[in-house]
Amino acid sequence: MHERAEETPFLIAPTGELRGERWPLHKEEFIIGRGPECDLVVPNRQVSRHHAIIRRHGPSYFLEDLGSKNGTYLNGNPVETPAQLQDGDEIQIALAIRLSFIGSEATLPLALGEAPRLGLGRLRMEFQAHRVWLGEAELAPPLSPPQFRLLELLYRNMDRVVSRDEIAEYVWPGTHGIGVSDQAIDALVRRLRDRLAEADPGQNYIVTIRGHGFRLENPI
Repeated sequence: MHERAEETPFLIAPTGELRGERWPLHKEEFIIGRGPECDLVVPNRQVSRHHAIIRRHGPSYFLEDLGSKNGTYLNGNPVETPAQLQDGDEIQIALAIRLSFIGSEATLPLALGEAPRLGLGRLRMEFQAHRVWLGEAELAPPLSPPQFRLLELLYRNMDRVVSRDEIAEYVWPGTHGIGVSDQAIDALVRRLRDRLAEADPGQNYIVTIRGHGFRLENPI
């Protein structure tokens, strides 16, 4: 294991193509956005040019949304006012990238995925480790990557209907939703429903809102 060269907190990408990449928070202000001048550039059209900022105030760091179109989230909650960061906090920039805040005194989880299960409903997810629970039972075998991404998108947006365009862009990254048919989306939804029904046949978790999209229902 390499020793840290500094005691500066940093951001780390726990999943995706950038998994394991770190961004030390040396500066007073660290800007995340699509613009090339940002400290962390996220080339995704869901991300605003200047999307979010992390400001240092003494020994503390605060996350602030910069009026972005698609939102900044801290541990699943929208950031509406500056929020102080704590070791292990999860930052979500729109639906484009997920980051973990690691404090200067922190020990980085060996698997980058030792986060607690999130949520209070019957269905709970551990995003970084790609694990799903229904009640007290873990779903096995694991969901396929497209099924997990679909469920993650619905889970993060339980308070609203998720459109087909959003599903196409999130589940098939890099396509921008182009060339993804309604039939492909319907087939994926059906397979995910079948997997959930096998483990919990008494509950319909994914509800179709005709003409609009899909919503996750997650009873306690």
